[in-house]
Amino acid sequence: MQPHARFPVSAVMEVTEAQRGPWRTPVWRLVGFVAGQAVAGGSPQRSPVHRDAGQEQWLWTGLSVALYRDSAESYWYNLVGRQPSLFLICRDNAAGELVPFSVTADYDEAGAHMEADDQVFSAALPPELHVQLEAFVMQHYRPQVPGKRKRARWTETEADVWKPSPRLARR
Repeated sequence: MQPHARFPVSAVMEVTEAQRGPWRTPVWRLVGFVAGQAVAGGSPQRSPVHRDAGQEQWLWTGLSVALYRDSAESYWYNLVGRQPSLFLICRDNAAGELVPFSVTADYDEAGAHMEADDQVFSAALPPELHVQLEAFVMQHYRPQVPGKRKRARWTETEADVWKPSPRLARR
């Protein structure tokens, strides 16, 4: 399925090492997103931003947020939530490094990736994208009017009275 809109973003990731028993393991954290045409690129690639004792920050460029009409309801819930966010979805590569492969504003898609054991990080929606996402939702989302359920009749009619089956009545 082709997206109806696509916006370039970059992600700033931070990695530190934590002592877990006798092992030192990397701990990743999403610092934030940068949006706009200035960060557009081809395939995802990283470049160092900052290095300190036991801490590194990397800028991942070449990512984009794709918007689909059928996900407009999920985008709407994201926008009206406590903190509108983008979700960065990552997997470990063969070398054991965490590599982002998708960015989404869809709660449902992020949840599906978490259930599939991908690592999902979230950060605040950049202001430039907030405006674009809001315009997309206003154009494509139409809330469904809740329908009133009809109550079942509780009065007994002749059809509602229990009758033994003819098979049981023969005995």
